[in-house]
Amino acid sequence: MIKSSVKYIAAALGGLAVAVPLSAGVASAQPDFSGVVNTTCTYEQVIAALNAQRPDLAEQFNTSPFAQGALRNFLASGPVERQQTVTQLQGSPMAAQYFGPINSIARTCNNY
Repeated sequence: MIKSSVKYIAAALGGLAVAVPLSAGVASAQPDFSGVVNTTCTYEQVIAALNAQRPDLAEQFNTSPFAQGALRNFLASGPVERQQTVTQLQGSPMAAQYFGPINSIARTCNNY
C-alpha cells in the first residue's frame, strides 16, 4: 500500500510538476524542482497539462481518488510544505520515474 501510495502521490505531483529547490550539500545530479515547489498553476491547469502531455499518466491519475486528493493538497500547500513533500518523494525509487514528467508539466501548466 505504501509503495502504491507513493506512486500515486508522485503521479499526482507529476501532473502539476512538483519539486524542490535543492539545499546546499545535495548532489547536483538531483533534478531541480523549484518550478514545482513554486508553481502558481491551479489544479485544473495541472490536470489539463497532464492530459495533454502524458495521457498514460493521466489515465492512472484519473482512476485514483487518493492521487487526486494528494495533488489538491499539494497545490493548496505553501512552498515550505511542498518542498518537504518533494524531499520525501526524492527518497523513493518508485517516484523517481515521474520526476521528468513532473518537471515538464510544471514548466507548461500555466499555458492551460
